[in-house]
Amino acid sequence: MPIPSPFHSRTAPLSRSHEWRDWSGYLAAGMYEVTHEHEYYAVRNSAALFDISPLFKYEVVGPEARRLVDRIMTRDMTGCAVGQVIYSPWCDDDGRLIDDGTITRLAENRFRLTTADPHLRWFQDCGFGLQATVTDCSTDLAALALQGPTARLILGQILRGIDLAGLKFFHYAAGQVAGFPVGVSRTGYTGDLGYELWVVPEYAEALWDRLMTAGRPYNIVPAGMVALDMARIEAGFPLIEVDYIPVQQALTPAQTSSPYEVGMGWAVALHKANFVGRKALAAEKERGSTWALVGLEAHWPDIEALYQAIDLTPTLAGRALRGSVPVYQAGQQIGQVTSHTYSPLLKKYIGLASIKRDYVQVGGAVDMEMTVEFSRHTVRATMTKLPFFNPSRKRA
Repeated sequence: MPIPSPFHSRTAPLSRSHEWRDWSGYLAAGMYEVTHEHEYYAVRNSAALFDISPLFKYEVVGPEARRLVDRIMTRDMTGCAVGQVIYSPWCDDDGRLIDDGTITRLAENRFRLTTADPHLRWFQDCGFGLQATVTDCSTDLAALALQGPTARLILGQILRGIDLAGLKFFHYAAGQVAGFPVGVSRTGYTGDLGYELWVVPEYAEALWDRLMTAGRPYNIVPAGMVALDMARIEAGFPLIEVDYIPVQQALTPAQTSSPYEVGMGWAVALHKANFVGRKALAAEKERGSTWALVGLEAHWPDIEALYQAIDLTPTLAGRALRGSVPVYQAGQQIGQVTSHTYSPLLKKYIGLASIKRDYVQVGGAVDMEMTVEFSRHTVRATMTKLPFFNPSRKRA
């Protein structure tokens, strides 16, 4: 049975929808209001506050901590400075994806890893023979994501000890809120300006209260996973177990993916010293991948026509969908859309699609399956580059 996060005493009374999900064994709000629109628009127009405590968190400590992290991750960690955050996938020996997450260098010989799934044993096995220890600190830290255009203004009202204007994209610093310590990383899963805040559980409620109070003049809104799902699709971020199946859950090798096949090829540093999966990834780079991740924009007039044919208005302008649907070209299936949503901001129906690499062409036309009133049809769609939404404020 899911357990409450350290913020549950604050999030539960705010939930008017009473829609809760199981996120890694924790109760996570699907949405707080009876519809998701207000929470979604807060991400893009003001600020949204997400409880991300269910993320798994690990610390790697010791004289060879950097070497261990470099052995696990596909990114080159040698240039990761103290206070820097690196995003990276990691793979098995066959170069197939296990997970992806962030690595924060807290000190010279201390790193924090955040993951979607549990990986303590894998990290420890990879560290065999090295002078480094890996510990699970998941329950030692509560976490919030403050995301949106007014996030910096809100955080600046309560945070001390950090120059927010000088905190660069994908960097971390330690500060204080009302005298208690808070770690701040300029990261997030919405593709917008945002920060992730790390605090020990005993100060979780106090941090939530101060953020909500400071954010009231800036229209802060508590937000759940429905709004987050829509935002991350707009940002072109693949989701584990949705847009790719991790090795540990795949039933056959064909269900697995490599970083190259899910848009993470830029995060594979083949030039660095040996890491888990390097040989297989180098071979794939040489021969080419089977699949590629692209964006799809559905042709809205086609969608309207399908609904008008049965005297209905389109009902797709709702929450994101995670069910895969086939993609065709000239009547032949060439892939599938794995995450799709109507983007209220872009006024487009968009999706993340896994397409056979030989068919990938930006601007190319495909047909996407769509079910209307239990009847399957196709609508025209166009292959696009990712992300769909990438505001300059995210990095500025």
